[in-house]
Amino acid sequence: MPVERLLPTSEATDLLALTREIARDQLAPQAAVDEAAEKFPRDAFRLLGESGFLGLPYSEEHGGGAQPYEVYLQVLEELSSAWMTVGVGLSVHTMSCYPLAYFGSAEQQSRWLPGMIGGELLGAYALSEPHAGSDAAALSTRAVRQDDSYAVNGAKAWITHGGIADFYTLMARTSDDGPLGISCLLVDAATPGLSAGPPEHKMGLTGSPTTPLYFEDARVPAERLVGSEGQGLKIALSALDSGRLGIAACAVGLAQAALDLAVDYAKQRQQFGRPIIEFQGLEFLLADMAAAVHSARATYLDGARRRDAGLPFGQQASVAKLVATDAAMKVTTDAVQVLGGAGYTRDFPAERYMREAKVLQIFEGTNQIQRMLIARHLEKS
Repeated sequence: MPVERLLPTSEATDLLALTREIARDQLAPQAAVDEAAEKFPRDAFRLLGESGFLGLPYSEEHGGGAQPYEVYLQVLEELSSAWMTVGVGLSVHTMSCYPLAYFGSAEQQSRWLPGMIGGELLGAYALSEPHAGSDAAALSTRAVRQDDSYAVNGAKAWITHGGIADFYTLMARTSDDGPLGISCLLVDAATPGLSAGPPEHKMGLTGSPTTPLYFEDARVPAERLVGSEGQGLKIALSALDSGRLGIAACAVGLAQAALDLAVDYAKQRQQFGRPIIEFQGLEFLLADMAAAVHSARATYLDGARRRDAGLPFGQQASVAKLVATDAAMKVTTDAVQVLGGAGYTRDFPAERYMREAKVLQIFEGTNQIQRMLIARHLEKS
């Protein structure tokens, strides 16, 4: 069922109407088929690019939509309610553009940003490594300056869009100075010496490839250094704050889809001569699911509005990511319960929603890490 939204402008209202049309007519009918086939929907991203969705929160000067984050996140929610692979993919792409948009020089932005957010290219964010997931400062992939380029060697892990992205926003070590030795490079996917490993075999989001990346003396021009040497961890963590809001919005979209499915099923399913939605046990379960969805939506909107106002929002981003993704896991699990045996089959999308929800509690910083970050904010307050 469509969510009634309070939007800041008529332009935003029109954008959400277009989003719903695309989600309903183009994405939802194809989602189950492509997820079962483990097929990446590049055509869906081309459609989003043509519609101006790949640069929504970025400036019009470089081809973006100049939309408030509050609006962009609601677009993500709508897309995710139809197809999580697409919603998460847009969130990852947006985060991959963030370092250049906020830390790049004016010349770099003019040169590369229009292509990155203009609709043709798809990005990936290369931070995690086999032994550096939650501990981002422990990166070992190295970028050694040699004349007018960096020679990059090492491996990255768990890269969304690995092997299909057009560019990678890479965090690599340029010195041994601990957290201050990490730098950010914008890497063209066609760079010699860069390759992707086979996709991981995942329990959910099977339409979205997640692969390792390998750098074997890959030469990246020095002009593709974003910010200054040693600024990479600061850039990465800043991007993650915004990215966590994106994942929170995706989680709410998934939870809303599961709630809608459960309510529709409970209205139609008859037991003991009446719809099961009339039984108090189901009524209370559905009420709790609805409360979780509404509460989670409020957390990401709070973080987005603070971001749009130029206020600190790191704590709110962690809260939103924690609350929304835990809610998605519970709501999708309860949706399977509402459907009973039918929920455990692939005849209904409830089981897919449940499988997709799990990873939301893991990436962009596990929910255990979010609790730690929230506690640190409280210690400093």
